[in-house]
Amino acid sequence: MIRFEISQPTVADAPVIAALHVDKWREAYGHLLPADFFTEKHLLGRQEQWDQSLRSPRDDWTIRVARTGEGIVGFAVAGPSSGPEGQHLPRERQLHSLYVLADSHGTGVGQALLDAVLGEAPAMLWVATENPRAIAFYRRNGFEFDGVETFDPSAPGITHAQMVR
Repeated sequence: MIRFEISQPTVADAPVIAALHVDKWREAYGHLLPADFFTEKHLLGRQEQWDQSLRSPRDDWTIRVARTGEGIVGFAVAGPSSGPEGQHLPRERQLHSLYVLADSHGTGVGQALLDAVLGEAPAMLWVATENPRAIAFYRRNGFEFDGVETFDPSAPGITHAQMVR
């Protein structure tokens, strides 16, 4: 069992979180995306996104990281719900991201992050249908598919399905 703590990230954490974000996408979806998807520009875009999010936090968003003695091993983000234009959103809150390094899978880090950003509150999320590990985790936490799917043109090859609890 690893020892970790859940905390609010600082602006100084932005590059580490961005790299973890890109690495987890590469690990989970690299086989589904074009070979040139993970460019230096993609990483820089994530770094800018995280820098902005941490530099100017919003009250309606919750961001937490899991830290060990080795550094950040995961992060989670919850905020207002979003979806395709004109689509009914079944919940006010949404889990936008939850990523954990593979070495920390099964250690409780993912559960602690989910609990820190959502608790037991009703919520929705979008999950890649090609990610059975994430789907099983969300089901254990009371989320079920509601039949709504979408496709992100910026991530061809990935189908996102909505889950609700």
